[in-house]
Amino acid sequence: MSIVIQVKTILFSLIYGFVFSFFIGLNYKYIIGKGILSFLLTFFLVLVFTLLYFIVLKYINYGIFHFYEVLLIILGFILENLVCSVVEKRLKK
Repeated sequence: MSIVIQVKTILFSLIYGFVFSFFIGLNYKYIIGKGILSFLLTFFLVLVFTLLYFIVLKYINYGIFHFYEVLLIILGFILENLVCSVVEKRLKK
């Protein structure tokens, strides 16, 4: 795999983790405590995002999946949580 494809994959995985975490947070904020509806909507959200990830991954690097992509998605989750907490602190001031 060429370096250009690897960089595209790395950037996509990082941004995808950021966006995925944002939507999971929105889902948790507005749907929490609704019983089975909450579970089903969260399940379908994760299912759609997973399918979308692999569809775009197939377009970028022919569907080749590496372990570091999972790490970058997790890093995107962490970065989104840090950015949101910093923004919330600044808005409270």
